Amino acid sequence: MIASMLKQSYADLVESDPEHWGPEVPKWEQFDHEVFEHPDTVGSCVFLTWYDDQIVGFGSYDPRQSPEFGVVGHNCVLPVFRGKGFGKQQIQEILRRFRTKAIQRAKVTTNAHPFFEPAQRMYTACGFRETGRHPWGGDSSQNVIEYEIKLDNNGGVRTR
Repeated sequence: MIASMLKQSYADLVESDPEHWGPEVPKWEQFDHEVFEHPDTVGSCVFLTWYDDQIVGFGSYDPRQSPEFGVVGHNCVLPVFRGKGFGKQQIQEILRRFRTKAIQRAKVTTNAHPFFEPAQRMYTACGFRETGRHPWGGDSSQNVIEYEIKLDNNGGVRTR
C-alpha cells in the first residue's frame, strides 16, 4: 500500500529520469514491508490521510533522536489530491506528534530537483528554514536540501 502510493506519486519523476530515481523504488518497497512487519515501531510512525472515503496519502516520521530532534519522513500525497493542502496538514500533524513527545526540533530533507519545488514551498510555509545543501548520494547533479524548525511544546513554533 505505502509503496504503491509512492510509485503513483513519483511516477512522472521515475519515468523522466530512471537512472536517478529508479533505484528508489526498491527502497519504497522495503519501507512498505517494514511498516507492516513492525507495527509497534516503524508502523506506529506512519499514518494515512483520508478525505471522505478515499486515501489521500500518508505521512511518516522518525522520533528516535528525541528529545533533541525528530525527522519528517515521507510526506506523500497522491497526484489527484495535490494542491489542496493535504501535504501541509500532514506536516502539521507530524509536528503536533513531535510536540506531544517534547521534541525540540524537526528536520526534513527534500531534493532540489524542480519536481520537488511544491514540497520546498510547503516546508517553508510550515515554518522550516533551509539549513544546508549537499549532493544526493555523491551525485553533484542532484542536491538534497535540508530544513529545520524549532518547536515549542505549547503548540507553536519558536523563533530566534
